[in-house]
Amino acid sequence: MINHESPNTDPKAIPLSVPSIIGNEWKYVKECLDTEWVSSAGKYVDLFENKIAEYTGASHAIACVNGTSALHVSLRLVGVQPGDEVIVPTLTFIAPINAVTYNGASPIFMDADEYYNLDIEKTIDFIKKETKLSNSKSQMTDHESPITINKKTGKRIAAVVPVHVFGNAVWLDDLISLCAERNIPIVEDASESLGSVYNTGKYADCHTGTIGKFGCLSFNGNKIITTGGGGIILTNDSILAERTKYLITQAKDDPIYYIHDEIGYNFRLTNIQAALGLAQLENLPKFLQKKREIFYQYKTSLEKMDCFAIASVPSYADNNHWLNVLRIQHNGYSEDIASLMERVAKSGIGTRPVWYLNHLQRPFKDYYSYKIENATKLINNSLCIPSSSNLSTLEQQKVINSLNQS
Repeated sequence: MINHESPNTDPKAIPLSVPSIIGNEWKYVKECLDTEWVSSAGKYVDLFENKIAEYTGASHAIACVNGTSALHVSLRLVGVQPGDEVIVPTLTFIAPINAVTYNGASPIFMDADEYYNLDIEKTIDFIKKETKLSNSKSQMTDHESPITINKKTGKRIAAVVPVHVFGNAVWLDDLISLCAERNIPIVEDASESLGSVYNTGKYADCHTGTIGKFGCLSFNGNKIITTGGGGIILTNDSILAERTKYLITQAKDDPIYYIHDEIGYNFRLTNIQAALGLAQLENLPKFLQKKREIFYQYKTSLEKMDCFAIASVPSYADNNHWLNVLRIQHNGYSEDIASLMERVAKSGIGTRPVWYLNHLQRPFKDYYSYKIENATKLINNSLCIPSSSNLSTLEQQKVINSLNQS
């Protein structure tokens, strides 16, 4: 979902996050070309889905064109309707917020915690204090069921979208319990967190994206594994899995006479992309190990500097360390983020700031936001630094040296 890639015209430049092609990618893609199975059907689509389901522990994994489409369809299938509201973090790539609007709903923006994730305490506080339970006839089941209403707007809170930012798992134990009481489905945006697994709490040993009603993965070129583009929808509900496959293949009811009883989407992943993804997935353990090594090297080196630190990760999960974030400590340090980016760029170091907050984006600035404070502080002192799984020791040392020239 986030594109950190840029053309590497300078062979000495160090990019932020790029793919590592070290396995069977050429072999599997060549087979697709040789057999002419190149589109949205073929053995590699099924293989990739099965292997992702096996790896994450989800009952079902449905491949689609990207993480945004995964979010779009997942929100529709949990019942998000025009006029509803969906709780989202302000600090995230814009894709989940766009997906909310694709379904005709409005975002409610929440603050970030110390790990750049949805602030669970404030989200729970909002649900408890600013909403109320009501009974209404569901458009999906035609039965009376409890719904949660925003006291100020009178609109239904139709879902919550926690985003596991930079691979940092969101602590979901308390939120899941409250949302179950309030009949608010959770759709996890796990686009950046393939390989992140909880190690404590109610969901110990669970992979991110397998706890909510749906979980959404992304395989953009900058992710820990890639299909060039592409995404996966995870669910443990077999009925929803079938509905997902139906909707992303144009809601085709009769493949012979082309009968369509609903509006669907052309969102299926291609066989070529799945072939690339399968080869990448085979090397995921190597990528994860390398990512851990990169994180700890940054952490050790930056601890020796007064003005910088590497952003910490939650202890309640084993992190995939997808992207490392530099934190400016401001101990007499005078450079701002823009100046720091410009300075290290002269050494060929690719960086980027954390996203511009979504509640301030032009299309969304008039929507409701709740007690946003920490997110503003984070974006002003955080910088994403090179984290590719093929980053060499010498390249990482060059990054560290360029920072140490302050």
